[in-house]
Parts: sequence; C-alpha cells; structure tokens
Amino acid sequence: MGIVYMRAAVAGPKGREALEFLVDTGSGYTLLPHRTWKKLGLKADRTERFRLADGTPIDRKMSECQITLNDKTRHTPVILGEKEDEALLGVITLEEFGLVVNPFTRQLQPMRLILAKS
Repeated sequence: MGIVYMRAAVAGPKGREALEFLVDTGSGYTLLPHRTWKKLGLKADRTERFRLADGTPIDRKMSECQITLNDKTRHTPVILGEKEDEALLGVITLEEFGLVVNPFTRQLQPMRLILAKS
C-alpha cells in the first residue's frame, strides 16, 4: 500500500507531545514509544497479548490517552511501547476520528459511512 505518516499530539496527566506516527493499517491499537508515554505520565491498566507478523506472541501493557489529529481530540487506547518501539497509529484510533487510508493517494481521508435499510 505504501508508507503513510501522520503528525498528531498525544496528552497524558503530565503533559503533551507532538509525534510523527507511521499509520499502520495492520495494527489495531496505536503504539506510543517508551520515552513518550513515560514523559506523559501514563500508567498501564491492563496487559494484552498480540501476535507479530511471524506469529510470535508478545504481551504488552496498555493504557489510554488523548490524541489530537487535524484539530479534533479523542480518547484512545494505546500500547505502551518498549525502548525500541516507534510511534504507530492504529486502525482503532483512525476509526475514532472517522478516517481511513486511501491506498492510491497515501493520504488519510474521511470514512464513508453506509447505513443499511431494515
């Protein structure tokens, strides 16, 4: 599909930080780098099990934070990254903002909502 990056700000109890996120349509959750979530004062409230692309299971701590994208702010679940992890913007966060990735333009665009008639 191509590589898509998005600038966004994340906020927690101890502050706010702007980050460049790799938009990862293969990831459900947004991942914050270790240095960022520590600086923001986020605390883990649960642990979830994930599978890497090669099938390896890993456990990662989760929290929640505010994220601001295109002048809109939402509350979103986040994976608390480890020291080697980079910022990823996952599909759950994109959906909270009503956004999808256009594979042709490599840009985020509004999601088209289709309502089914009953």
